[in-house]
Amino acid sequence: MTDVLARVRREIVGRARELEIVLAALDADRHIVLEGPPGTGKSTLLRAVADALGVGFEFVEGNAELTPARLVGAFDPARVLNEGYVADAFMDGPLIAAMREGSLLYVEEINRVPEETLNVLITVMSEGDLSVPRLGRIATTSGFRLVAAMNPFDSVGTARISGAIYDRMCRLAVGYQSLEDEVAIVARNVEGVDVGWIEGVVHVVRATREHSDLRTGSSVRGAIDTALVARSLGALRGKSPTTSSVARDAALTALGGRVRLREGVSRSTEDVIMEIWDSVFAPQRDSGERGKGGAPTGATNSL
Repeated sequence: MTDVLARVRREIVGRARELEIVLAALDADRHIVLEGPPGTGKSTLLRAVADALGVGFEFVEGNAELTPARLVGAFDPARVLNEGYVADAFMDGPLIAAMREGSLLYVEEINRVPEETLNVLITVMSEGDLSVPRLGRIATTSGFRLVAAMNPFDSVGTARISGAIYDRMCRLAVGYQSLEDEVAIVARNVEGVDVGWIEGVVHVVRATREHSDLRTGSSVRGAIDTALVARSLGALRGKSPTTSSVARDAALTALGGRVRLREGVSRSTEDVIMEIWDSVFAPQRDSGERGKGGAPTGATNSL
């Protein structure tokens, strides 16, 4: 597994501990769920692991509309009329496909899935097979594992996962990465923008997670989008992406929908974002006047 770990590390920034634990759990033939806030790279990590292992990867989007039939599969009505309930008339859903092929079944946001659908997964994890009416018993092929991701319970639209699910899965808590790792992630996704300024944007995004007026802060995706929008907006305006007016508009656009105000806060989301922005990038005029203090190394020098 060491060679697999080395391949995954080339694709993923940081996350050394998490990668080792996920690979160890899968090598031990265990199912595993990654729990953490949105934007912490849970899906990216699991996809990279699947690629490095060279195994199939069946993706399922967890939501309230995921019925047992959508997960398991169903008979094609037209073929049933002509041929009856024959095996060839059954259209495999992602669960059956993963069971037959010995693939990883990845369920995103598993705590948004209805309980009756989760009960199907409990049966497969417990028994290693599934009985489908008119089709028969389907056994799991060696290599099949359930890997899942979930947001914290208090996120909108989530529900508590039953003890029966937790009892059959290993759980790994995944938090936000370090400042250095998040800067590296943004720099990897955005070319042609000063890294010192990117570090300042990451400081802004990380500050949204701790601001007293915000219930929900932004993930590193907000920093990536801020930098990408600033780069494109700067090109449209004929200015540097780090120019104050360009960068501030980009931040408002990228972060405005990602953060959530606490109940009772009278200020607007835009006011809070700009307060945080100005605490990192001291207010400046587009004429090139430098800010004074409050910004990380390189942040104000690029404005």
